[in-house]
Amino acid sequence: MDDIVILGIESSCDDTSAAVLRNGVLLSNVTASQAVHEAYGGVVPELASRAHQQNIVPVVDQAIKRAQIDKEQISAVAFTRGPGLMGSLLVGVSFAKGFARSLGIPLIDVNHLQGHVLAHFIKESDDDNNQPSFPFLCLLVSGGNSQIVLVRNYDQMEVLGQTIDDAAGEAIDKCSKVMGLGYPGGPIIDRLARQGNPNAFNFAKPHIEGYDYSFSGLKTSFLYSLRDWLKDDPDFIERHKTDLAASLEKTIVDILMDKLRKCAKATHIKEIAVAGGVSANNGLRNAFHEHADRYGWHIHIPKFSYTTDNAAMIAITGYYKYMDKDFCSIDKPAFSRVTI
Repeated sequence: MDDIVILGIESSCDDTSAAVLRNGVLLSNVTASQAVHEAYGGVVPELASRAHQQNIVPVVDQAIKRAQIDKEQISAVAFTRGPGLMGSLLVGVSFAKGFARSLGIPLIDVNHLQGHVLAHFIKESDDDNNQPSFPFLCLLVSGGNSQIVLVRNYDQMEVLGQTIDDAAGEAIDKCSKVMGLGYPGGPIIDRLARQGNPNAFNFAKPHIEGYDYSFSGLKTSFLYSLRDWLKDDPDFIERHKTDLAASLEKTIVDILMDKLRKCAKATHIKEIAVAGGVSANNGLRNAFHEHADRYGWHIHIPKFSYTTDNAAMIAITGYYKYMDKDFCSIDKPAFSRVTI
């Protein structure tokens, strides 16, 4: 059987990424990040799409060179079709279509959220066998999504619970911004939290039915608490920022794990994974290890390089879709909003 070589392309937000897989094993994963957004405290869509236009050709070129293959060996092009920022997606989608058409090879459209879940199946060598067993639960947490996903197979995923307002990563970013700590807030809060007392302050935890999440109440509680403390002490944030970060992180992790724990108990599933940008958070990773010890969970935590947006997760999803001959026509448009 001929080798199956997949080129993956990811451009849903502000990272331009390309990866090459051979028979499910990763050969290269190249990402160009955009520092331009830091000055604005968030991703500026117009600037993001322009940066993608500059980055897409050199990033794909580097991915192919590092994989030590010729482009004629590529079996198919997998690309993020959505969800994401429309201007950013269009750059990756348009490039993928042109590249596939020029080589006469199939196109494979990938749901960005499914890609995050299937990042656990990226192999770095032939004998890499640390993938989850089906069925498993995946806590998918990022700047735009907080979901508990029941994964029955590569192409069978069901959202059991999701945020009804802000996502966990969004709440962290906004609270970081209120504290004047900069953007993106996740890595900053994570670093400060390691030096602080997680029990120093209490913030509101929502009471939402079922397995859904809500983080807007926590965000409001954090904002109002800070406002009151600053009235009495203008230097409050500077003097307490490590404790504030640790307490905020603990509250968010508690909210996330509470619903996941209930879900695992109800479904009797012990295979538990975490994915998405917030899965890089130290507090959340520690909570997963604690729950594994306490409840006998078999946990799956991605490498840091696979937590943020990357093309390796798009390529591995494309690989499984290729095996099923699940290709897409060239007229399929990008989409900005969708769930799994």
